[in-house]
Amino acid sequence: MSHSPALFTPRALYVEVAEQLRQRIFQRALEPGSWIDELKIAEEFGISRTPLREALKVLAAEGLVTMKPRRGAYVTEVSETDLKDVYHLLSLLESDAAGVVATLATAAQLTELQSLHDELEAAVDDAEHFFAVNERFHMALLTVANNRWRNQVVDDLRKVMKLNRHQSLFKTGRIHDSLQEHRNILQALHQRDSEGARLAMQLHFRNGLRAAA
Repeated sequence: MSHSPALFTPRALYVEVAEQLRQRIFQRALEPGSWIDELKIAEEFGISRTPLREALKVLAAEGLVTMKPRRGAYVTEVSETDLKDVYHLLSLLESDAAGVVATLATAAQLTELQSLHDELEAAVDDAEHFFAVNERFHMALLTVANNRWRNQVVDDLRKVMKLNRHQSLFKTGRIHDSLQEHRNILQALHQRDSEGARLAMQLHFRNGLRAAA
């Protein structure tokens, strides 16, 4: 299906193009390691190569695209070391956020997190929806923790993590294990147990890495 500039919103064209390509990468329409055919995509979108190249720079800064001299742009392949590094940093940042939330969250904010968890419980038989709600829960928790610099770093790290997401998506028992880990996190938050919330989040990422590796 062809796209044209008229279909894009008033935001800068390269931003819209970056989002289109980002979603294709996440959905595996553009596979890790695959070459990005700039001419083909520019023709499909009905745009010049200038906004496309600007979009690729954005994706490269996010770690989703790798620019290779004289060879062009490729969808990033996440190595085992990359994955360990990303999960390590996410564990540090999000466990710290969980500790903050346990201490500072209002009753209304905890209710919002509980509602997202309830939606997660209902999505247990739909892996794609489960992971989408899971991400919303984690981002909501970070919003409550209220550190925009941490949020920015986590957002970029989670984009890289998504490159590997489908490898762990259907591993036997992982969704049910993840759900139990979320229950433990929520229990600690409701109990205002900062250290318990921090440790529960660390375990969540530790187990997530085992499933993703």
